Amino acid sequence: MTDIRTPLRRRPAQRRSAERVQRMLDACAEILDEDGYDGLTTTRIAQRAEVAIGSVYQFFPDKRAVAQALALRNLELFGQRVSRQLAEGAFSNWSDTVGVIIDIYVDMHRKVPGFRVLRFGDVADINLLDSAADNNAVVADRLRKMIVDNFAVNDTPQLALALAISVETADAVFKMAFRRNPDGDPEILAEAERLIHGYLAGYIEQT
Repeated sequence: MTDIRTPLRRRPAQRRSAERVQRMLDACAEILDEDGYDGLTTTRIAQRAEVAIGSVYQFFPDKRAVAQALALRNLELFGQRVSRQLAEGAFSNWSDTVGVIIDIYVDMHRKVPGFRVLRFGDVADINLLDSAADNNAVVADRLRKMIVDNFAVNDTPQLALALAISVETADAVFKMAFRRNPDGDPEILAEAERLIHGYLAGYIEQT
């Protein structure tokens, strides 16, 4: 997997510029919640962020790049929350982290602006986070690195495959849960945890 490249045309050199970019991402998130990706335009982002349209194009070539930056921010927030819980939790093995990771994802879906529409970018492009890998593969790779760093687990191709399958499975079941209930159907979310934990626990016993 390649390193994720920034969607920014140039990095903000000053604090004021960095804050302006964050306002653009916040505006993007609000518009996504209101009107979805189809309703997102650079003009609306500029108006909502209270910046000149030229300021948007100074940092982003188009709306896709803004969405990409927001998806990367989502991924970083998700990673930070998972890492903190892995460091603080007392887990007997890494498969027991499934419930915590699902809780973090569900909480972000409910509370983080724009996340319920964009999540990690599929609504815009399945390769939004990395042109060489689909978005779920990027998330699985991030989880793999955190698990290897926090548990006595060998970093093997089998581990990568197990996590890739788990993320794909979770993504499909989560979509079902949130279609049935805007906050996530509790019964389906519980089944998602049982399904994935059982799969990973069985995988651990076989290795």
